[in-house]
Amino acid sequence: MESELKLNTVIEEFETLDYPIDREAAADAFDDSTLLMADGETNLGSLIERTHTRSFASAEDLFVELQTVLPIEAVGEPGQSDGDA
Repeated sequence: MESELKLNTVIEEFETLDYPIDREAAADAFDDSTLLMADGETNLGSLIERTHTRSFASAEDLFVELQTVLPIEAVGEPGQSDGDA
């Protein structure tokens, strides 16, 4: 079943998995999920495959690791700072 997920709701979906879980199993679980980003979309399973950790102890661990591989388009306007004016 294909699904579309926003970044702010992804951790809730990660909580549906049984932990600990290895990277490949987590990626397979979300292979048919699209992550909707601020500017575009990408396959969530493919992003999980690119993480560096081999296994995850919790949904929080998976979410933190996911953030290390998110493209810049995921979180806002590319090239914008948070207030260095």
